[in-house]
Amino acid sequence: MTPPGNGNKFWTIPNALSIARIFVSPILVVLLLSPDEKRSVIAAALFVAVCLTDWLDGYLARRMGIVTAFGKFLDPLADKLLIVTALIMLIPADRIPAWMVAVIVARELAVTGLRALAVESGTVMAASPSGKIKTVLQICAVTPLLLHYEFFGLNFHSIGSVILWAALAATVWSGVEYFAGFFKGAFRTRQ
Repeated sequence: MTPPGNGNKFWTIPNALSIARIFVSPILVVLLLSPDEKRSVIAAALFVAVCLTDWLDGYLARRMGIVTAFGKFLDPLADKLLIVTALIMLIPADRIPAWMVAVIVARELAVTGLRALAVESGTVMAASPSGKIKTVLQICAVTPLLLHYEFFGLNFHSIGSVILWAALAATVWSGVEYFAGFFKGAFRTRQ
């Protein structure tokens, strides 16, 4: 069934790739329930492969001329679900502090709520440059944290932990930017 007003632009390859990212989240949960070395490598490989679809869906949407409001909403939602799922599952594995995950999840929920308010006013908030940097840093932190073990003489847990601090800073900063932009725009429309 096609949502009203979107014609055939709902079921597109870019949107299907975003939906695939959403469906990988439960697979990560299963892999990280008891994350031994083998499952950690599989989880990290799957995570990276699916994260590459984030770049691919945006590229295809622009190249094929099928950028849609639904796609602009679905793409960051799929990113959030995938990354937040991985972060939450890393807490019981004792690979990440719960407070950091709480800050990241709170920001993600707040921005998602802000996007919903924007839609109510007829605006779609696409990912900002700082939001894209935040996503890249989160992916770059989560991947080695998923690997966790030492490979090729590299301590992937330590690498991921360092990058996670940068991701946390970018997460908070981009959240502040979204809210500042939203309220600045809302203030302008009322004048």
